[in-house]
Amino acid sequence: MIIDYKALFISIIKNPGSIIITFSMRTTMLEQGLNNIIAEGNNYFNIFNYELAENNPIWRYILVLLTIIVTLIISRIVQFAISNYTLRKEKQKGVTILILFLKCIIKPLSVMFFAIGIYAAKLCMVFADPEAVPPKGGISPTVETTWIQVSQAVAAIAIAYALYKLVDLVEHYLYKWTSKTQTKLDDMLVPIVRKALRITIAIVALIHIVDNVLHQDVKSILLGAGLGGIAIALAAKDTLANFFGSITIFADRPFQVNELVEIEGNRGFVEEVGFRSTKIRSLEGHLVTVPNSIITNSVVINIGKRPHIRRTSNITITYDSGHKKAKKAVEIIKQILEKVPEVNTDPENLPRIYFSDFNDSSLNIYMSYWVNPADYWLFHEVNQKVNLEMMKRFEAEGIEFAFPTQTLYIKKDQ
Repeated sequence: MIIDYKALFISIIKNPGSIIITFSMRTTMLEQGLNNIIAEGNNYFNIFNYELAENNPIWRYILVLLTIIVTLIISRIVQFAISNYTLRKEKQKGVTILILFLKCIIKPLSVMFFAIGIYAAKLCMVFADPEAVPPKGGISPTVETTWIQVSQAVAAIAIAYALYKLVDLVEHYLYKWTSKTQTKLDDMLVPIVRKALRITIAIVALIHIVDNVLHQDVKSILLGAGLGGIAIALAAKDTLANFFGSITIFADRPFQVNELVEIEGNRGFVEEVGFRSTKIRSLEGHLVTVPNSIITNSVVINIGKRPHIRRTSNITITYDSGHKKAKKAVEIIKQILEKVPEVNTDPENLPRIYFSDFNDSSLNIYMSYWVNPADYWLFHEVNQKVNLEMMKRFEAEGIEFAFPTQTLYIKKDQ
């Protein structure tokens, strides 16, 4: 409201008695405004004091929501601080046991904070207590019990989740330990140990929550599961066969991780051996999953176990080369192989080069040698080196490679 002070001043001069009347009117208006504000405030206050349940007005429910929100905000702040700390320390000192531990518990911490928030929110509510003197009204005690069980269950899940993630820490040091051994069998066992630990943690956590938190009869549940287990076992016979197949693989050890094998026509490097299947990375880059039951009942060709890789090839030169150039070609190939250190010099597996046959359109030189060590890609590098040197030497000596040709002689009658 805008007050015209000039008009007010003129009216006071003309009628001094109006000062008291005007002041009284202004005071009355001010009192009415304050009363209106207080009345509106009381209305809002009455809204927040409205009880949705006995002794539990609306403001208590708002406080519950704010409590959970605050704990989640604190959780995010703690996660952010731990993440920055681990990144900074990892750059300074590398990967340490403390850094791995903190990385494992970052996400479980958020679940634990949520459990704390749920329990803390319960403190904002009033629950009925019939045994109190006098009896206290409030939300049903059953709700309070359920509320506590939910918070305990979430806390148990957080602890189980932390243990589940800490298996990564165990796996890291197991790999570090197995890398010092010569055999690769322990490398294959690490993924099995990881999966077994995680399954065990999940089962124990589930039993703990059902028995100690939810207070259910675990024995009856397990008994029912045992009766139903027969039907499940019959339905999952292939899964059981694969599981026992994995045990056979570890006992018999037909191959190890990173070895080149061929199983059921699938050739590639073994990447992982699991409870159900074995993963093979083919030479084309495809990931082939072979059930363990098939492996135990199939012929396994362990190419990676061979002491060397043999190459057998037929080098063909033209008939125009004659016996001198044919003899020279054999000598050139022998000289080339003598200068390649990867070619096996074992007396029982020496390189074999012979002028072996007369083909329809070429003279055939048989070549066989073994590459040691038996590395698949090294084998191809050696072959390339031999081929390029052979072409270079043959060109220098004027020896031509042959390809299928036919020569027609046409006789004309006189």
